[in-house]
Amino acid sequence: MLAKLCLVTLLAALWLASPFAAEATSYKNVDTASPQDIVDGMANKGVRGVANILTGWIELPKQIYITGEKDGWLKGSVIGPLKGIGMTVVRTVSGAGELLTFFVAYPGFYDPWIEPRYVWMKE
Repeated sequence: MLAKLCLVTLLAALWLASPFAAEATSYKNVDTASPQDIVDGMANKGVRGVANILTGWIELPKQIYITGEKDGWLKGSVIGPLKGIGMTVVRTVSGAGELLTFFVAYPGFYDPWIEPRYVWMKE
């Protein structure tokens, strides 16, 4: 009886959520977006690129802190700098790539190359 109730509840939730899921998957592209949306996407991508180039170095202390909180401070002081150096390179290079290609709607509709979009956002 409980299994049937759970199944019916799950199916009802999926049925109710299906219009929202269909709407979420129909994202913008260059063919369907307005000119203002395209310019906004370009501007956001360019600004994101500049921000990631200028703040990529913040990944070093951020990764030390995150690794220390997650795995202990001894591991954070050994592994954290290695992760930080790697993420600094990744964030800075992705920022340069976004800045150089801000006029191209790739990937997706001016989506970020790296998540989180900015170094100060929560992972």
